[in-house]
Amino acid sequence: MSRIAVAGAGAFGTALAVALSATREVVLWGRDAPALERMARERGNPRLPNVILPDLLTITGDPDEAFARAGTVLLAVPAQALRGLLAEQGALLAGKPLVACGKGIDLETLHGPSAAIRQAIPSARPLVLTGPSFAADIARGLPTALTLACADPAEGERLQALLATPVLRLYRTTDLVGAELGGALKNVVAIACGACIGGGFGESARAALLTRGFAEMQRLALALGALPETLMGLSGLGDLVLTATSDGSRNYRHGLHLGRGEALEERVTVEGAATARAAARLGRRLGLDLPVTEAVAALVEGRSDVATVLRRLLDRPLRAE
Repeated sequence: MSRIAVAGAGAFGTALAVALSATREVVLWGRDAPALERMARERGNPRLPNVILPDLLTITGDPDEAFARAGTVLLAVPAQALRGLLAEQGALLAGKPLVACGKGIDLETLHGPSAAIRQAIPSARPLVLTGPSFAADIARGLPTALTLACADPAEGERLQALLATPVLRLYRTTDLVGAELGGALKNVVAIACGACIGGGFGESARAALLTRGFAEMQRLALALGALPETLMGLSGLGDLVLTATSDGSRNYRHGLHLGRGEALEERVTVEGAATARAAARLGRRLGLDLPVTEAVAALVEGRSDVATVLRRLLDRPLRAE
């Protein structure tokens, strides 16, 4: 079956559904019935202004309608909500390719999305779709390149052909761990970079944080079995450059607000906040030195402020790069 279901009617899930529905049958599923009814009636999502939802895109809150006939399901839900969705809809998702699109590390299990899929639904085939991308760009049809990770090369090649569009270019890898960790950990560094600018420490300090943060991403990912070349690709460095330098990034904006001492945005999912806490715990468990990650964890937990954590980073012992 070539029908694609997208689970999660937020900005990113809707954007993927819009992009894919141009050439194939797509159904978008979500939980908020009134919001879904409004989207279906008005053919738009308030989180994607000026984007018209194609008439051929089906919008539903009925999981049977969404998943029963789908050959492939994209899981565009926040990382901290993924296990709940898998447990709830496991019977309908069993045996299918499940493409995780959220970027984070589960705060309770300290696992990425592919492990969550394998544990919850052993018969499912996990994939990861990640890389530098803003929902608005995808929905507007702007050129975007992403990484699609799948342990089975043949399955990965088939899904690459299924999910690619003329403006959505997919690069394939078998390194699930590296792809999902690159997408998760760059959000932590993005918060740090936003806090640096918000706190008035300047562009040069942000460049240093981005670079040293990327070194930490590599350190942790390699310790968990990732391939170094994956972190140097779209799912690592590419996504980091976008997320840590643009006001369009929710994680970067979160850092800006923290640095300025401003109220945080309400009803906005900031994956990097939970991931910082999870990554810090992983680093301690593995005996790794992750000072930027620890600093962001302290910030998001309210244990410190921007001036203090940045001063601690600058006061660390001098060493070779």
